[in-house]
Amino acid sequence: MPRLLETEILLPGLRPEDVFSFFADARNLEKLTPPWLRFAVETPSPIDLREGTLVDYRLRLHGIPFPWRSAITRWEPPALFEDTQVRGPYRLWRHAHRFEARDGGTLASDRVVYDMIGGALIDLIVRRDLRRVFAFRARTLPALLGLGPLPPAEVRFGRVP
Repeated sequence: MPRLLETEILLPGLRPEDVFSFFADARNLEKLTPPWLRFAVETPSPIDLREGTLVDYRLRLHGIPFPWRSAITRWEPPALFEDTQVRGPYRLWRHAHRFEARDGGTLASDRVVYDMIGGALIDLIVRRDLRRVFAFRARTLPALLGLGPLPPAEVRFGRVP
């Protein structure tokens, strides 16, 4: 059964166009991913992200190497884009990134619909890992965009409605 992860962070003083531009550079995903995943983009540069673009990565999850291929399945600058796992460790991974002008800045939000093989125990491990990954992203993103530390982002889990 698919699960849902949602998180958001308000980036003060930045326009959606600027935040979208940062995410539109696939290489920045390496900077936003915790070192313990040993994540690397394998697609040669330059990567022209748009609907239909395929991007290859590699990572290690609990010591096990995984190839990961994502397809950009929606591309609507500067408001949103979506990537969908074509090959990787999940049965399903669809990640929507939204950027909305809010309170003199940009509200950047993530909505991930995911599923994996295994039961409740695997789900607990995956949730713990995803919470750590998205908490790292929320701590790292402001600095990469030239902002100071921001309040921690809440990572919420639920069921797909």
